[in-house]
Amino acid sequence: MTKKTVTDAPVAGGLATDNEVRLVGRLSAAPEQRTLPSGDEIWTFRLVVPRTRPQGRQTVDVLECVAWSARTRRSVACWSEGDHAEVSGALRRRFYRAGGATQSRVEVEVDRARLIRRAVSA
Repeated sequence: MTKKTVTDAPVAGGLATDNEVRLVGRLSAAPEQRTLPSGDEIWTFRLVVPRTRPQGRQTVDVLECVAWSARTRRSVACWSEGDHAEVSGALRRRFYRAGGATQSRVEVEVDRARLIRRAVSA
């Protein structure tokens, strides 16, 4: 994947736009494999990321991440709770129906993922 420059970014209303996220944090639990109704396989996990400017008692954010591509799924499949990882991708808002109501969630659609450090075993 090539890195976009501002001039390569889509233009909305005359302004260059981009949706790129880079997170470094700790896995709150081992990634889980899911099979969607379409038959697609994905891996999901939560990344705990410290806030650079904590607000009150809120010192971390817990972010939902999803790996769709085969390469990314292979990367996260061997991760464990407590591992430290770096991911990059894009924010996505997904809509779904649950209990007769439409709901949504924001997650990071992971394009690249790498393990930084394994969790310390007790």
